[in-house]
Amino acid sequence: MTTQQLVSERTQEFLRALASENRQRIVMLFADGQPRTVGQVAAEAGVGQSTASEQLTLLRRGGLVRAERNGKTVRYMADGDGIAAALSELQQVLARCCPPEASS
Repeated sequence: MTTQQLVSERTQEFLRALASENRQRIVMLFADGQPRTVGQVAAEAGVGQSTASEQLTLLRRGGLVRAERNGKTVRYMADGDGIAAALSELQQVLARCCPPEASS
């Protein structure tokens, strides 16, 4: 991270990944804790498989999901560690720039 950057590249990718409502909907599919294939994500999100694959790539780059391969099958799941790391960094940055006002 350079002195000009407020957050790391990884956290910037996290924010970019969340900038799309489509990707936000896909992330919420994983709230039940169940892994899903690209086909399952596509069907549940109502998008084509190629679109689901592209969106999952961006979500993985942003640290929101991770993938596990078992033979030919790739299953995606929420990346709790990646999400926690980005949120922690954002919380630290916001506390420095915009601390909460003291209660009267």
